[in-house]
Amino acid sequence: EYIFNLIDTPGHVDFNYEVSRSLAACEGAILVVDAAQGIEAQTLANVYLALDHNLDVFPVINKIDLPSADPERVRQEVEDVIGLDASEAVLASAKAGIGIEEILEQIVEKVPAPSGDSEEPLQCMIFDSLYDPYRGVIAYIRVVNGTVKVGDKVRMMATGKEFEVTEVGVFTPKTTQRDELTVGDVGFLAASIKNVGDTRVGDTITHAKRPA
Repeated sequence: EYIFNLIDTPGHVDFNYEVSRSLAACEGAILVVDAAQGIEAQTLANVYLALDHNLDVFPVINKIDLPSADPERVRQEVEDVIGLDASEAVLASAKAGIGIEEILEQIVEKVPAPSGDSEEPLQCMIFDSLYDPYRGVIAYIRVVNGTVKVGDKVRMMATGKEFEVTEVGVFTPKTTQRDELTVGDVGFLAASIKNVGDTRVGDTITHAKRPA
């Protein structure tokens, strides 16, 4: 049995920074290429970001059900332009549900499981955040080491500010509260934080009493 933590990054080149921070929370990346359009400018930008983060990248050729689809041309394009081996690229259609099982099998085969130690001091990387008028700032996090629970007092390493955790949970894809998050978990953390500036993207959250 496997648990997949999937982060869907923006495809548009204007969101380059957001993509970069999201990739920092990942072990691998699925490069989804349109079977009709082929490689576009943002495709190149995003795949180079993934490679810069030393991620295992494997291609998936999507929308093969379109009348104008030419998956073999796109497969060759991936190899010629990007230099990735596309011989095992899954031919898929998200709309028609084609190739989904094969994609999941490739994730298991090609993407390493998260490393880390649940007994080590807490290290959570913030890769995004949003403001909720009732709950305060919700930080989207990846737990690198340690475990975080509701009631823990945590510290933002960039600012030194401390907060008490009021919620932790995961996306399934709806937000689902949990008692704790541990190594490898990707989820959210709330702590009655009023200012978005206190949850800087790329910052590390640690325990106040046992900091990393």
